[in-house]
Amino acid sequence: MSRRSIEITPELMLRAYQAGLFPMAEKRESNRLYWLDPELRGVLPLDGFHLPRRLLRTVLSGPFTVTADHDFPAAIAACAEPAPGREDTWINPEIEALFTALHRQGHAHSVEVWQDGALVGGLYGVSIGGAFFGESMFSRARDASKVALVHLVARLRLGGFTLLDTQFLTAHLAQFGTEEIPRADYKAQLAAAITQPARWLSAPGPRILEEAIRSLRPPPPEDAPCSAPPSDSP
Repeated sequence: MSRRSIEITPELMLRAYQAGLFPMAEKRESNRLYWLDPELRGVLPLDGFHLPRRLLRTVLSGPFTVTADHDFPAAIAACAEPAPGREDTWINPEIEALFTALHRQGHAHSVEVWQDGALVGGLYGVSIGGAFFGESMFSRARDASKVALVHLVARLRLGGFTLLDTQFLTAHLAQFGTEEIPRADYKAQLAAAITQPARWLSAPGPRILEEAIRSLRPPPPEDAPCSAPPSDSP
């Protein structure tokens, strides 16, 4: 972690992400950003996403409506709000402004989850080539952030992305298959991913998106007994 010595611009942010760095503030009121380059990096393999059956049902027929890039400023502002167990945040006003600028340039994206017209969950991140750098997520209703993550992974797979960087490994992300890899391995994956052609799909079409979501849960083995389906963890 190193102290900032030059002005951070959206263009500098993109170069930093391509080098494997990302910025954080110490707290919401901080006026200084730091670059992080952790020894172990959280990565969620896009071809190894763990989707419990219960969550699949919630995504496809639950109470939520999901959009992408519909209200980026609201999504990042919600991520910056205090929450139980996270009374402070590393997202300060400068980070909000920088990522909002990246969104206007087409490099930062959000997934929003709505219930009865209210924003109840979501996430945001940065895309470069075939790499997506997940920044933060929030939830104001049960499963809302999980639904946002499922929609993110489905869109990334549809768009040809090869790397989903989660920065760190948390218990919340581990249940979906997130793993930690050494810095050198991460940067090798990053170098390959950012050269890959990929497209962020904010609205791929309901049927196409549903098929992509269903594909996240592999079918049971052919020799699995029909009377004893595998159980799901929550």
